[in-house]
Amino acid sequence: MSKILVVEDEAAIAELERDYLELNGYEVVIADNGNDGLKLVKEGGFDLFILDLMLPGMDGFDLCRAIRSECDAPVLMVSAKKDEIDKIHGLGLGADDYITKPFSPSELVARVKAHLARYERLTGGNVRETSSVLEVRGIRVDKSSRKVWVNDEERILTGKEFDMLVFFMENPNVVFTKDELFRKIWSMDSVGDIATVTVHIQKLREKIELDSSKPQYIETIWGVGYRFTV
Repeated sequence: MSKILVVEDEAAIAELERDYLELNGYEVVIADNGNDGLKLVKEGGFDLFILDLMLPGMDGFDLCRAIRSECDAPVLMVSAKKDEIDKIHGLGLGADDYITKPFSPSELVARVKAHLARYERLTGGNVRETSSVLEVRGIRVDKSSRKVWVNDEERILTGKEFDMLVFFMENPNVVFTKDELFRKIWSMDSVGDIATVTVHIQKLREKIELDSSKPQYIETIWGVGYRFTV
């Protein structure tokens, strides 16, 4: 049974999220402030995190950053703030998804299922892939250990950044639209969350490109999408 941490200061929302998730077979723990949430994060054992953005004490941004220093389990940020800059900031810190309030509980459950399914597939330990290594023009990816090196220097990627790099390297020289990348990497249909792809592309470029303003690996095909060039 997957274990989920919900950090939400509005009791009614937290209880609604918990009820729907438990009905779908998940174990749910609730914290009503960022500081208590951080204590639970450090105790470990969670498979996914749902964070409100505006929290007493440590806010959702700082908590997301702290989670990313501990593990690469999926992080979903929830907020009533619709500003694009907040979404970009959250995704830039390593969040895997950003859901704007109000949202339907069924949408939340669907996203949780999709993120957990993909995370479990990628970390489930397929025996045939335990030594699977991808190498392209100075980039080396070990899929079993989920480590990345660029010109023999290890680079630390978030879970979704790693997934995106592997997807690109396994599908070289193919142009993908932002919608296609969202469906492939996040395993769900894009619902106006194009910023998710844009931010992850930007962050990935900063980690693998010599000059992210002049990318040599992940090219922008204007008006269409992106291509990983080999």
